[in-house]
Amino acid sequence: MHRQYVDTLADGCSVDEVYLLAEKQLRANRNAETYLLAQLRDKTGQISGFLWNIREDVASSVASGEPVRVRGRVQLYQGNLQMILTSINSVDADDIDFSEFVPESPHNVAELLTQMRDVLGTIEDDDLTALINVYLDDSFLIEQLSRAPAGVKLHHAWHGGLLQHVVNLLQTAHRIRDLYPTVDFDLLLVGLFLHDLGKVRELEFETSFSYTVEGQLIGHLVQGVEMLNEKVHALETTSGKPFPTETLLRIKHMILSHHGSYEYGSPKLPMTPEAIALHHLDNLDAKTNEFQSLVDSDPNSDAIWTPYNTNLGRKIFKGAPSEE
Repeated sequence: MHRQYVDTLADGCSVDEVYLLAEKQLRANRNAETYLLAQLRDKTGQISGFLWNIREDVASSVASGEPVRVRGRVQLYQGNLQMILTSINSVDADDIDFSEFVPESPHNVAELLTQMRDVLGTIEDDDLTALINVYLDDSFLIEQLSRAPAGVKLHHAWHGGLLQHVVNLLQTAHRIRDLYPTVDFDLLLVGLFLHDLGKVRELEFETSFSYTVEGQLIGHLVQGVEMLNEKVHALETTSGKPFPTETLLRIKHMILSHHGSYEYGSPKLPMTPEAIALHHLDNLDAKTNEFQSLVDSDPNSDAIWTPYNTNLGRKIFKGAPSEE
């Protein structure tokens, strides 16, 4: 029997399959009856599952980040597919191939790393080059970068997604540098490389994509600055000379301001040319990828619009179906 991947599920189909329980929440309906909201994932996507009137022992028998076997039926509700469950049970993880549940990069990671190093190798400033090399020489960090997603659900949400995002930004900046001669592109390239690097600590991405406790409490902007302080300290210890104070402040500012506004989590607004350039380049790559992910994951293949997305506050126009 062929596996029932999430991206093959359709309205009305019966399901008896193993998925990764990415997240579980116990909720109460209007009648104060408890139900389970389960986020079920495989390498092709994620779907919400609902188990009504769940018993406490059943809820406690399954854990987030672990494989579960579910039975139920798929239905279309307000433009989105969801699964109404009749049962959910834990599965022995030793019998599971976790590569079936976490999406992998559609690109060659080794090639992405080479592209990243090539662009960073164009930095001419000696202090910035030395700082970047401290990061690049950290084999564990680079391995984590190669595996981390850029987001949990939409924003380059696959193993290696963070690396893909960084490479996209570096290459875009490298191609437009002649258009903005007043921007310090050496500094900008460093900021683009470092801006989301805290996500290797913010996110859990071995068997499922979720937030670590540290990530929930602190977040990748502050974690990125903490990592920067660690690397600068290591560089100063090795070189025996202090890292330039203003340069360090400018890098920290780029990391802390790259979300662009207070409402999106930046403790500071961009206040340098490099910081505002980083914000807009980051937003371009992230939002374009999110839009395309929504189009690709829409279960209504014949619809010209995606369902309304509450996070974006809009539907996405897909265009009329092509006639073959």
